[in-house]
Amino acid sequence: MFHDEDVRYGLADEGSVTLISDEPFAAWEPEGVVPLPQAQLLPPVIPTKIVCVGVNYREHALEMGHALPDEPIIFLKPPTAVTGPHGKIRVPEGLDAVDYEAELAAVIGRRTHRVSPVEAQRSILGYTCANDVTARPLQRKDGQWTRAKGFDTFCPLGPWIETDVDPRDLIVESYVNGELKQQGRTSDMLFDVFTLVSFVSHVMTLLPGDVVLTGTPAGVGPMRPGDVVEVRIAGIGSLVNHVV
Repeated sequence: MFHDEDVRYGLADEGSVTLISDEPFAAWEPEGVVPLPQAQLLPPVIPTKIVCVGVNYREHALEMGHALPDEPIIFLKPPTAVTGPHGKIRVPEGLDAVDYEAELAAVIGRRTHRVSPVEAQRSILGYTCANDVTARPLQRKDGQWTRAKGFDTFCPLGPWIETDVDPRDLIVESYVNGELKQQGRTSDMLFDVFTLVSFVSHVMTLLPGDVVLTGTPAGVGPMRPGDVVEVRIAGIGSLVNHVV
């Protein structure tokens, strides 16, 4: 969060933010309270890497014409793709639209290497909303996903990290200009959150602050400059961004 020219981590509740002395992944002490309306929310974390999961909902796999995978399909977004609540999503030059993809994101709380799904649960600090923005024409053209999903501002995260929520049956929705576009439940995932984090940890070591995006429900589609897109996840909150 940003307040009075100071960028800090804090613990938010309904009306205030308690400033803390260090990152939430480390030992910290409280250092004062700021009214929530006076704080500008920034991305809740800047990860060393963002690990994303493709086609992890059955209906989304069908709408995209993909066969159901027998193990998670993972890819990376760069940290420079991150933007925060009310940040602008910038459509690349030469395109008239990009696609929204509402997703539950898991934020890693400690070094995680080759863990079981049970251990993975203990490795997660909490959860936030994510939008896996995709330049769909470039995805089709390239035949792989790095460029299409890696532009600056293509990974909105926020509004905060919720540490007290069970991720196994949450409602995930997206709205464009107030119109409901996606609605799914995390219980419909082909691979649940803990299985995903375990799987990724057997490929690469996850560090505190790293983010794992868990896939999107059916209903993805375009958003254009001037649109307002919202990702809403029950028990976590609402992530709103403007498209420019």
